Amino acid sequence: MPSLKPLAQAAKHAARTLANASTAQKDDALRAMAKELRAASAAICEANTADVAAAKAAGKNEAFLDRLTLDGPRVEAMAKAVEAVCGLADPVGEVTERWTRPNGLVVRKVRLPLGVVLMIYESRPNVTSDAAALCLKSGNAAILRGGSESFASNHALAKALARGVESVGLPAEVVQLVPSTDRASLLELLTFEGLIDLCIPRGGEGLIRFVVENARVPVVKHYQGVCHVYVHAAADLAMAERLIVNAKASRPGVCNAAECLLVDRAVASKFLPAAGRALVAKRVELRGDEETVRLLQAADVPVKAAQPEDWGKEFLDLILAVKVVEGLDDALAHIARYGSEHTEAIATKDPAAAQRFTREVCASAVMVNASTRFNDGGELGLGAEVGISTSRLHAFGPMGLKELTSQKYVVEGDGQVR
Repeated sequence: MPSLKPLAQAAKHAARTLANASTAQKDDALRAMAKELRAASAAICEANTADVAAAKAAGKNEAFLDRLTLDGPRVEAMAKAVEAVCGLADPVGEVTERWTRPNGLVVRKVRLPLGVVLMIYESRPNVTSDAAALCLKSGNAAILRGGSESFASNHALAKALARGVESVGLPAEVVQLVPSTDRASLLELLTFEGLIDLCIPRGGEGLIRFVVENARVPVVKHYQGVCHVYVHAAADLAMAERLIVNAKASRPGVCNAAECLLVDRAVASKFLPAAGRALVAKRVELRGDEETVRLLQAADVPVKAAQPEDWGKEFLDLILAVKVVEGLDDALAHIARYGSEHTEAIATKDPAAAQRFTREVCASAVMVNASTRFNDGGELGLGAEVGISTSRLHAFGPMGLKELTSQKYVVEGDGQVR
């Protein structure tokens, strides 16, 4: 296929215009984008029907199909999410620090756009509109490279979004969909130093490893969500049961869903039978260590013996690994070994245990008596997000508007020389 360099060059040129757009101009564009999404809802759903049919024919599971499927209400929710970005503070130009040096120099740190953001993602068409909206509000041009399984949906969405941008006088090239989903085009994009300022990959382990190993542009990883819920000896067990059912079963195919339940031995015999029944009622398959299997079988709760590869695995399905641990130290050691630094949660009424857990666990979000599902930009008050970074440099956790900016020093003097 033809080189993608002209696409990247157009994005770079458009980014310069967008970086200087006023907040009012960007908000007008966002409202126009939402309007175009609504106007194109039938065409978007028609395109999505073809994607879903192909995914079903390929034998994709329910969680995958849920991530892929669009309908009228979901398109409306996407339009509302784009509009909601209008209500978020514009980070561009924000002064985050200011000080005066002894020689009279006034120093400010000011937020500015990154430039061109390459989003690489799989199966979720809503990422197309979320990423476009957040990039636009933060002054960045977006190059969107979705997966083959959602190509028709993404194409319809991107056309609507670009029409909205162009209708208010901004260049349509601030939102562009890569017209190919093959690895050769991705490889080319990853070599565009000087044209692409940041790459954010969202998807399976294979995709992210491919990007990291081949990129010559900066990458922030949205890596695996191997999330744990630890039920401490001092937990409110009824609360803990609600937390794990929500964390696992509310949307098992998302990255902030729980993949492993750790239960303190002190409460395992009381907690596991009730929690196991509640999870099985939600069609969750339980895979337990030896003690978990013993306790659940005694309570007539269906359970399979966990295999070594079940620890540290992102199932993205109604499957949960379960392990009885000796206490907080054992839970922390398990998380350190098998966690992916995405989201970890503890259920406990002991403030000292909670404090130690939050201090010692390294994850982009650490939850105390709350579901892992709250590690989400909208739920944390950031608005929409382009992903949850599991890299510690530049951004860690949900990436909203501020995380799509950098900062520059602005220094003002009155003739000082060094």
